[in-house]
Amino acid sequence: MASFRKYWKTAREYLDTLFIAIILALFIRTFVVQAFKIPSGSMIPTLLIGDHILVNKFIYGVKVPFTDFVAIPITKPERGDVIVFRFPKDESKDFIKRVVGIPGDKIEVRDKILYVNGIEQSEPFTNHSANALPSQIMPDRDNFGPVNVPENNYFVMGDNRDHSLDSRFWGFVDFSKIKGEAFLIYWSWDKESDVLEWLGGWGRWDRIGKVIR
Repeated sequence: MASFRKYWKTAREYLDTLFIAIILALFIRTFVVQAFKIPSGSMIPTLLIGDHILVNKFIYGVKVPFTDFVAIPITKPERGDVIVFRFPKDESKDFIKRVVGIPGDKIEVRDKILYVNGIEQSEPFTNHSANALPSQIMPDRDNFGPVNVPENNYFVMGDNRDHSLDSRFWGFVDFSKIKGEAFLIYWSWDKESDVLEWLGGWGRWDRIGKVIR
């Protein structure tokens, strides 16, 4: 009986620790930080296919669990923020793009150059590498607008401008649909790497710990 009590006490301690760890993990994932994997090249060169990132879910406010209601507002997205949000056309999917327009901004693209409120934007992080005529791919890609960003909405674009399905084609992102701001690459896996092909890829070690800007 004594040995059983000792065994049960030890098991109970492990179970309590496991339970607390699960609760903490769920709390952190729900309110603080969540991990995501980059599946497409729409944010190249900032983010590559196979990058694993961390997203700050706390920065824009605390939401009531399982709802879009922000119970404790903190800050709002700014131009240049890289955000994760529910895709407006299919909310079961998460998208990641860069905020280029905030509420009240006038957005226009002329010959691939972005203008915000009539001012040409300097965007060293962007990439242009189209392989076909605009009319054959995306009619609004190189020349778009002008449009005004509504209240509580944001205009987002991928850094890989010629290969990004973004606000130019499906509209604005409502603030309530934003999950958080991407801030760190914690792991990166290159499936196309020719190093040790039998592994199915190789780690991009130089990207680990890179801050997303």
